[in-house]
Amino acid sequence: MPLYECVFIARNDITQQQVEAIADQVTATLAEGGGEVRKREYWGLRGLAYRIKKNRKGHYMLLGLDTPPAALNEAERQLGLNEDVLRMLTVRVEAIDEAPSAVLSKRGGDDRDREKSFRGPRPAGRFGSGRGGRGDDREEFRARGRDEMEMPMGIEE
Repeated sequence: MPLYECVFIARNDITQQQVEAIADQVTATLAEGGGEVRKREYWGLRGLAYRIKKNRKGHYMLLGLDTPPAALNEAERQLGLNEDVLRMLTVRVEAIDEAPSAVLSKRGGDDRDREKSFRGPRPAGRFGSGRGGRGDDREEFRARGRDEMEMPMGIEE
């Protein structure tokens, strides 16, 4: 049978148990059609790149499927009808990797990765942060003498 990976995003206002129930519904639908779910990963509540149906976050779930195409079509149809599912994507794969996915292994990283990404304070250099007054550092003020800057043009003592 062909192998697939299916990721769906559920609304953020439902619980993790309800997301698991949606995955159980997909599993039951596939079992009726002669397929099975080989891998199941809950990725957690994550931020979306853009708003989908007024949601800024969503529960992500990955399913590794070994199923005939007819059963997959029925499972996708039922996911599409479910009001709690915002988006879903199913792709055909050559093999289902039993190891944790990249999303889970990234989340389980240790504190050393965070320490490496910290760059520390910015060194004093030629270019500032762009904030603050420009003062006398501009070339036009350096070219003139101090006396010319203090007296506005056309006004004499």
